[in-house]
Amino acid sequence: MHHMTHSQMSQEMQECIDNCLNCHSTCVEATNHCLQMGGPHAEPTHIRLLMDCAQVCQTSADFMLRMSDLHPKTCGVCADVCERCAIGCERFGDDETMKACAQACRKCAESCRSMAGTGGSTRGRMAT
Repeated sequence: MHHMTHSQMSQEMQECIDNCLNCHSTCVEATNHCLQMGGPHAEPTHIRLLMDCAQVCQTSADFMLRMSDLHPKTCGVCADVCERCAIGCERFGDDETMKACAQACRKCAESCRSMAGTGGSTRGRMAT
């Protein structure tokens, strides 16, 4: 799938790309799920956040795949959007699709934060 040698791309970056692409597809699937569920799931602000998250994840992955020197900036924004999306998805309690989305978002946020150079783990803050 990726046509770069291992020396061109670090393992950490490859992992971040994979997390971004997984988060992208998870958010797209969750958007569809939420529209089918209706009610609070389909609130415009929630749907917009899911769509924003999917798009910024795709963009961050693309920047890293191109080895763009701007990827730390896109990764920083991606981490912030993923964090917000995770919080939004966690509001739906026992909904398995939303739980999976929140997990994918948190994983992506952590690796993007690391790629952006703003520190890896935010577990301390999330525990509150």
